[in-house]
Amino acid sequence: MKAKIGVKRVYDEPAASDGRRILVDRLWPRGLTKEKAKVDHWAKDISPSHELRKWYGHDPAKWDEFRKRYFAELDRNTEVVEALIEAMGKGPVTFVYGSTERVVNNAEALRI
Repeated sequence: MKAKIGVKRVYDEPAASDGRRILVDRLWPRGLTKEKAKVDHWAKDISPSHELRKWYGHDPAKWDEFRKRYFAELDRNTEVVEALIEAMGKGPVTFVYGSTERVVNNAEALRI
């Protein structure tokens, strides 16, 4: 059975249905305390490289190419993927992110 993986902004109100909340951004979200974020695990190494993030810039026209490049980065760095899977554990999981872009972001790419 495939694990249920949700995605939401870290600034959105945490809910019990989120399960384990895993922050998948390289940088901690601005203005948010650890207590308010309710993050169970910070998987900063799973996020896209600085160069890839800068190139992408959340441009929807680059989404497909971004995903290809992001997955290629992950393929070269399997230990961070394994660490994320271990952090997910059992039960529901929600990948949280800081971007204002709610559709084409790295958390959504990871969930796919």
